[in-house]
Amino acid sequence: MNMPNERLKWLTLYAAVALIVCGSQSLAANPPDADQKGPVFLKEPTNRIDFSNSTGAEIECKSSGNPMPEIIWIRSDGTAVGDVPGLRQISSDGKLVFPPFRAEDYRQEVHAQVYACLARNQFGSIISRDVHVRAVVSQFYITEAENEYVIKGNAAVVKCKIPSFVADFVQVEAWVDEEGTELWRNNATTAYDGKYLVLPSGELHIREVGPEDGYKSYQCRTKHRLTGETRLSATKGRLVITEPVGAKAPTFSSDSKGSIFERSIDASFALLCQAQAFPVPIIRWYKFIEGTTRKQAVVLNDRVKQVSGTLIIKDAVVEDSGKYLCVVNNSVGGESVETVLTVTAPLSAKIDPPTQTVDFGRPAVFTCQYTGNPIKTVSWMKDGKAIGHSEPVLRIESVKKEDKGMYQCFVRNDQESAEASAELKLGGRFDPPVIRQAFQEETMEPGPSVFLKCVAGGNPTPEISWELDGKKIANNDRYQVGQYVTVNGDVVSYLNITSVHANDGGLYKCIAKSKVGVAEHSAKLNVYGLPYIRQMEKKAIVAGETLIVTCPVAGYPIDSIVWERDNRALPINRKQKVFPNGTLIIENVERNSDQATYTCVAKNQEGYSARGSLEVQVMVPPKITPFTFGDEPTNVEDSVSVTCLISSGDLPIDIEWLFNDFGISSFSGMTVYRGGKRTSMLTIDNVHARHAGKYSCRAKNHAAAVNYTTDLIVNVPPRWILEPTDKAFAQGSDAKVECKADGFPKPQVTWKKAVGDTPGEYKDLKKSDNIRVEEGTLHVDNIQKTNEGYYLCEAINGIGSGLSAVIMISVQAPPEFTEKLRNQTARRGEPAVLQCEAKGEKPIGILWNMNNMRLDPKNDNRYTIREEILSTGVMSSLSIKRTERSDSALFTCVATNAFGSDDASINMIVQEVPEMPYALKVLDKSGRSVQLSWAQPYDGNSPLDRYIIEFKRSRASWTEIDRVIVPGHTTEAQVQKLSPATTYNIRIVAENAIGTSQSSEAVTIITAEEAPSGKPQNIKVEPVNQTTMRVTWKPPPRTEWNGEILGYYVGYKLSNTNSSYVFETINFITEEGKEHNLELQNLRVYTQYSVVIQAFNKIGAGPLSEEEKQFTAEGTPSQPPSDTACTTLTSQTIRVGWVSPPLESANGVIKTYKVVYAPSDEWYDETKRHYKKTASSDTVLHGLKKYTNYTMQVLATTAGGDGVRSVPIHCQTEPDVPEAPTDVKALVMGNAAILVSWRPPAQPNGIITQYTVYSKAEGAETETKTQKVPHYQMSFEATELEKNKPYEFWVTASTTIGEGQQSKSIVAMPSDQVPAKIASFDDTFTATFKEDAKMPCLAVGAPQPEITWKIKGVEFSANDRMRLLPDGSLLIKSVNRQDAGDYSCHAENSIAKDSITHKLIVLAPPQSPHVTLSATTTDALTVKLKPHEGDTAPLHGYTLHYKPEFGEWETSEVSVDSQKHNIEGLFCGSRYQVYATGFNNIGAGEASDILNTRTKGQKPKLPEKPRFIEVSSNSVSLHFKAWKDGGCPMSHFVVESKKRDQIEWNQISNNVKPDNNYVVLDLEPATWYNLRITAHNSAGFTVAEYDFATLTVTGGTIAPSRDLPELSAEDTIRIILSNLNLVVPVVAALLVIIIAIIVICILRSKGNHHKDDVVYNQTMGPGATLDKRRPDLRDELGYIAPPNRKLPPVPGSNYNTCDRIKRGRGGLRSNHSTWDPRRNPNLYEELKAPPVPMHGNHYGHAHGNAECHYRHPGMEDEICPYATFHLLGFREEMDPTKAMNFQTFPHQNGHAGPVPGHAGTMLPPGHPGHVHSRSGSQSMPRANRYQRKNSQGGQSSIYTPAPEYDDPANCAEEDQYRRYTRVNSQGGSLYSGPGPEYDDPANCAPEEDQYGSQYGGPYGQPYDHYGSRGSMGRRSIGSARNPGNGSPEPPPPPPRNHDMSNSSFNDSKESNEISEAECDRDHGPRGNYGAVKRSPQPKDQRTTEEMRKLIERNETGPKQLQLQQTNGAGFTAYDTMAV
Repeated sequence: MNMPNERLKWLTLYAAVALIVCGSQSLAANPPDADQKGPVFLKEPTNRIDFSNSTGAEIECKSSGNPMPEIIWIRSDGTAVGDVPGLRQISSDGKLVFPPFRAEDYRQEVHAQVYACLARNQFGSIISRDVHVRAVVSQFYITEAENEYVIKGNAAVVKCKIPSFVADFVQVEAWVDEEGTELWRNNATTAYDGKYLVLPSGELHIREVGPEDGYKSYQCRTKHRLTGETRLSATKGRLVITEPVGAKAPTFSSDSKGSIFERSIDASFALLCQAQAFPVPIIRWYKFIEGTTRKQAVVLNDRVKQVSGTLIIKDAVVEDSGKYLCVVNNSVGGESVETVLTVTAPLSAKIDPPTQTVDFGRPAVFTCQYTGNPIKTVSWMKDGKAIGHSEPVLRIESVKKEDKGMYQCFVRNDQESAEASAELKLGGRFDPPVIRQAFQEETMEPGPSVFLKCVAGGNPTPEISWELDGKKIANNDRYQVGQYVTVNGDVVSYLNITSVHANDGGLYKCIAKSKVGVAEHSAKLNVYGLPYIRQMEKKAIVAGETLIVTCPVAGYPIDSIVWERDNRALPINRKQKVFPNGTLIIENVERNSDQATYTCVAKNQEGYSARGSLEVQVMVPPKITPFTFGDEPTNVEDSVSVTCLISSGDLPIDIEWLFNDFGISSFSGMTVYRGGKRTSMLTIDNVHARHAGKYSCRAKNHAAAVNYTTDLIVNVPPRWILEPTDKAFAQGSDAKVECKADGFPKPQVTWKKAVGDTPGEYKDLKKSDNIRVEEGTLHVDNIQKTNEGYYLCEAINGIGSGLSAVIMISVQAPPEFTEKLRNQTARRGEPAVLQCEAKGEKPIGILWNMNNMRLDPKNDNRYTIREEILSTGVMSSLSIKRTERSDSALFTCVATNAFGSDDASINMIVQEVPEMPYALKVLDKSGRSVQLSWAQPYDGNSPLDRYIIEFKRSRASWTEIDRVIVPGHTTEAQVQKLSPATTYNIRIVAENAIGTSQSSEAVTIITAEEAPSGKPQNIKVEPVNQTTMRVTWKPPPRTEWNGEILGYYVGYKLSNTNSSYVFETINFITEEGKEHNLELQNLRVYTQYSVVIQAFNKIGAGPLSEEEKQFTAEGTPSQPPSDTACTTLTSQTIRVGWVSPPLESANGVIKTYKVVYAPSDEWYDETKRHYKKTASSDTVLHGLKKYTNYTMQVLATTAGGDGVRSVPIHCQTEPDVPEAPTDVKALVMGNAAILVSWRPPAQPNGIITQYTVYSKAEGAETETKTQKVPHYQMSFEATELEKNKPYEFWVTASTTIGEGQQSKSIVAMPSDQVPAKIASFDDTFTATFKEDAKMPCLAVGAPQPEITWKIKGVEFSANDRMRLLPDGSLLIKSVNRQDAGDYSCHAENSIAKDSITHKLIVLAPPQSPHVTLSATTTDALTVKLKPHEGDTAPLHGYTLHYKPEFGEWETSEVSVDSQKHNIEGLFCGSRYQVYATGFNNIGAGEASDILNTRTKGQKPKLPEKPRFIEVSSNSVSLHFKAWKDGGCPMSHFVVESKKRDQIEWNQISNNVKPDNNYVVLDLEPATWYNLRITAHNSAGFTVAEYDFATLTVTGGTIAPSRDLPELSAEDTIRIILSNLNLVVPVVAALLVIIIAIIVICILRSKGNHHKDDVVYNQTMGPGATLDKRRPDLRDELGYIAPPNRKLPPVPGSNYNTCDRIKRGRGGLRSNHSTWDPRRNPNLYEELKAPPVPMHGNHYGHAHGNAECHYRHPGMEDEICPYATFHLLGFREEMDPTKAMNFQTFPHQNGHAGPVPGHAGTMLPPGHPGHVHSRSGSQSMPRANRYQRKNSQGGQSSIYTPAPEYDDPANCAEEDQYRRYTRVNSQGGSLYSGPGPEYDDPANCAPEEDQYGSQYGGPYGQPYDHYGSRGSMGRRSIGSARNPGNGSPEPPPPPPRNHDMSNSSFNDSKESNEISEAECDRDHGPRGNYGAVKRSPQPKDQRTTEEMRKLIERNETGPKQLQLQQTNGAGFTAYDTMAV
């Protein structure tokens, strides 16, 4: 075997199988080639790339395909292009890059080469058009202007000579004369009638040269198009002018009689005709009609112009191509020159179709469609190789596999080429067979069965056959062949060999065959055994072929296989080759040498052999001896014969004759004779013309069939095909006489004409323009009488005498009019005569037609016809007495004679003035122009010279008009210079030569608006306050409005910054002369702003005004002085220093600084503070108290007032010597002892270190004794005194500074008698609430005195809190308020008694102060504050708490001295609640009762409709000034509209300012609309609905709608009385229903009414709120997203449902806080709750009640435990079928504190319940109350009282607010933690959580910080009324979709009005009710009225009202519990 070949076969097979497997996979996924395609060029390089060596070039080539094609650059010969370093490189993205190079590096094979881009992928290859690359090396060149010689008066053309090597790149830009004047080459705007003209090709054309032109010189300026370099010519050209001496015939400057030009399409160029002559010649240009010698004058127009003799063609078109003739004539002679012009158009090609999929064997056609000029060649390529086809259509008759690929059509000319590509894909049915799986070579022992398998695939499904050693295997008892088709279409074939033998071995082959191909696989089966050779059949082979035979050997192993012939081993000659695998090859087989029996011998190593014989028979094919009919042609009727001789070949031989490839038997006149086995003769006895042709002899035997062919040529004399006959032709027609003959050779046909009038002598026809002979046919164009006569046609071919025929051609002259058509004019009403003269053979009859209708003068006496016979014909005259318009007609005179007729026409034109133009229309209009069109009127048969458009303003008269003249040939015109937004009347008149028409009907137009062109006037900017400036201005001049001004944009920005302006929009005020104004708010204090204003209308904004700059008013410094520090100088002076506040916070010019100082313990008292002003940054405070701690603050002052005070600083004055002790006592203790006691100094001026007691015996000059006593000892016992001797005592105090002043002296004398005396002094003791107090009573006496105490005059008896100490002191534990008062101590013994009285002051938090209302205004309340009479401790001040009805609590500090306090900046017409708390140095006290009041003012009042609404056809103006504000300034309006028949409201604007008018635009004319206006002020909003109808387009009104009429009271009563039979049953039914409802309600209330004073309020506490961190909880709770229904946004905020919910999140807020729609507190302020009144005992335990037995008035619908409710929806309408059942939970019994996991929570078991749980109701008895701070944290609690909510609207729920909230000051549990509220997923995107995290940490966690006083978490209301940022948003306007089915509460037009009657439910006194612990989410606690209002505003669904009218029923619009 030949192993390499075999391996190659296997590799090929594997590859094919792999490819087919992949292919089948892809085919399974996609249709065949669904997304695969061959390459297509996306960006093909251009034909020419010229570049400079200094710039280089990049050539881009991009293609697409799937897979992405590879880009290869090739040369024109197809070889690939590589990189040449530095000169040429191919970038990674396929670009061919030529870098800049030096001149010496130029290489022609790189830089002057034809390249192409080849794109290829697996589907084929395509080649781009030829890319001619030419690099131009920068070379020095000069240009020269040449002198031109010219005869005076002629035109001169001065040329610029450009060197040839740069001529392609350099062109003339301009000519410059000696004065520097430049004449530019400009194709577009050249003036062709000037003296100078630069031709497009660069020549300077000078007309009518005069002597003065000889003095000028000219230089040409050229530009290099690659480098951009321009230069002037080196020489100057001059005109050399010749004066003519005599007449001179035209001559040309060159000898050439013609030139050839080639120019591209759209180019401009000149054809020169430079002739000189005198007199100055006339030059005409002609163009030859293509293909003829006829020419016609060149038509001159805008594109083709003639200047002197030069023909200039602009924007050339292909039709300009041709031969031009320039004819020059003067009186002396003429001359002409030809110019051939070819206008080239860019080539482009397209193949249709671009892609086609063709099935196997079907035809495919590609058509190449190309454009361009000229086209020289068309060629086709396949996959980048030429296929030798040059026709536009490529047809493939039968598509084969190799035909698939990319086809390209190339069109070329000498300059460029173009290509197009198309792809031929093979259809799905075309899939040649492929062997997918096959058997392998196998070696085995004999015996077992063998199974060989072949799997093949293809489309169509192939058949598989089997061969063994080349012989087909058929089924027998041992060999079984079978096959089947698999699911995927593959064929599986198998060969079973039963019990294999050794002789079954051999080469097995499976062959898969279908009509589209064959695939085969072979492999050996080796079976161990002796050699065996199968029988070989006889082999027949044709001589000359090659014999290949393989010995069919079986057995294994085989050692050798040899071939023998005649017992000689082969090879025995050169032709034989023997291979080891048993193959024998014999080349060029011959019978003599190679026909024999060959023997194959196979041997094994053991020497066993086998032999097999093969008989080879060599067959010899026939061989025909050449034959011929002879060298000469045969003549007709000759006889011919030819013999076919078979010189060699095996017999039998079959011989057959063919004539023109058909059997000869079908032709007559031929005979065949068989002359033996090898000869046949063909004979034709009588040859005719039909016998000419090809004769073939075909010989056939077993070996082959051969034939030989020869031609029989027959000479045939001429024969007539078409013999000419006599002809008659009408004169002037084109005569054609045919004369056709055939024969062999082809006869020559000639025509001759007889001389004279008779036949006989003929002469050749003269060649002339009108007589010609073409292929035997005689043509006589425009035949005349002179062409009449006899003509001879002769046909000769040299065979015979030839043919001839004589005919007569006669010319018949019909009548003829020399003038076929002429125009004749006449004025209307005048006579006219029309004349016709006909020439021709008489008699001639003439008839007249008028518009092709016979004209009969009898029918109209205005017409008269006369005829006059002339020598040449007849003259006919038609007279018209007076012309009418109807005479404007085509009059035709028809002349007739025997030979024909002719007619002539006279176009009679009766002229008159034109009719008026009509159909005047406006096509387009702008602000300043209008485009008009009109219909051309009847022109009066005189061309319209012009139209006159007359226009005027609508209010002007037609005497004050403007005119626009328009040429008469147009029917469109533009009127310009109009004013925008102005009404004009326009009309038009037509004018011809006769006169002017009447005016057309006038049209009225309103020019379009334009943006205003004027600036606002009288702009003033004035500061209002520190953050506000008022801008006032007046409108621009009325003429510059350009429409109706809708408003103004007022822009402002910080001056001297580059920031852009912030613009606010102000609507326009219609009142004449009224100033506009705008207050710019929230500005920076004392900052210069720049303000600009621009007016706008609906088109746009006008120009900005000039910048106006202004400062805001000075404010107070916003930051305190920094670095405040104090230094103690002396005991009475302190130096204070500071640094000025930052400049940007000064908010003005700082004038002075104030230092506020006071002793720290008096700091609270404003009256005791001292102030010192200074301009410097430090000062010294004098006259201070000694050794006193001072508190100081510094503030800066501007013109705006006092700034922020600095943080207090503290300094202590230096100590000094103390004052004297204030009092001294000396008490006798015995006969030698005296007790001295004293009181400390009033001003110790330091820390007392010791006291010194001085004693001295009185009256003696004795020494004074001193005794030092410790500072804490207030008495001293002097001993060792002499009895009855007076002693003097005094005491001094000492500090570290020294000893102070001495006290007063006191004298005492020791004695035996010691009366009872008290050493202590009367004193006042101050005790702090709840601390211990001790009051001393040190007594002396002998006997020992008895000490007793009286408290407030009552004898003291010891108890738990008070007891007497051994030293006589009284100890009081845990002092309370009641302990304050006088305490007297009595000491008594037998001698005397003594007493002292102490005053005990208890410092406690203040009690509730008295608050009374003093006065109200629209924005302020004045209240009086009075402290509680029982307060003992000094009051430091008040904290005033106030809040609007729906807003946050706010506080204001009030000094203790203020009798009255103004609360300012309140909302007009709003309810407010006010209470106050006092505070002292102990803390904040109890709250006063809540004061309910309201500011003055009401909601907006409805205006009258006529004053408010002003309607036009497509808009409505709203005059908002017509609204009355009810005393409260309007904030804004919401405007909504809809068509009356629509349901949905469309919001037009939600922030219309009240001072302006507002225009609703884009309404439809004559349509009924509904308008809804919501007017907002701080008192509420009012909704008004209006009906109106827009006007018609013409301004009319439409009929009123068919609404029900408004009935008067009498009408109503009359209708009711007349329908009593209907009214009475209805009223009765209603009464029954009402009574039934009342009875049910009473029964229910009795079942639920209990007297206990406990309200069960089972709300969902914090634990029941949804935690966003627990997504599982939401599912657990069955959360249902509310339907997507948006509310109208509110001005000034992103006010959507999402905000209303999200802003409610975050920390604790006031339990009563409601949304204040107008306040904007700091979002990040520390969250505090107000100190609020508290009722109940702090120390007692709250008790709960498990039963729902409490009924408070107004709580008829209380929800009880275990009640099941049907809850519909969250906040909108919900499907009642989807309602969920809810069950309340019972509260825990008897537990005030939270218990983990109680029934009210929704936590998993085991979860610490205190975080989320809350207790049931709590009731606390009233007791003393205060608030205590725990400064150290720990577990102590702060009890924060809650205010009472005394709003009459909410009195039904008052008890909800008597409650306590407990907060741990440093952490711990918050029993009332905040909870998030549900977002509205319909309106919230997750990332829009703008407010959710503004209030601190995770939900439900406590705050870590509280204020120093009233430090209580604040809670967000969390409802729609309380966005968390409290931005100034008015309450939401009514919903857009006012759907009665959604809410029965949406009808309300009022808001914020609370009926006083609603408070009648509250029968009990306002005061001490049990406190109810409520959910901390205020939105859980909406009152009935709040719910009503929310429903009115669509804030909550109506179905929830039953759940919300209760006292904290526990379910809100967003709280859901799944049970």
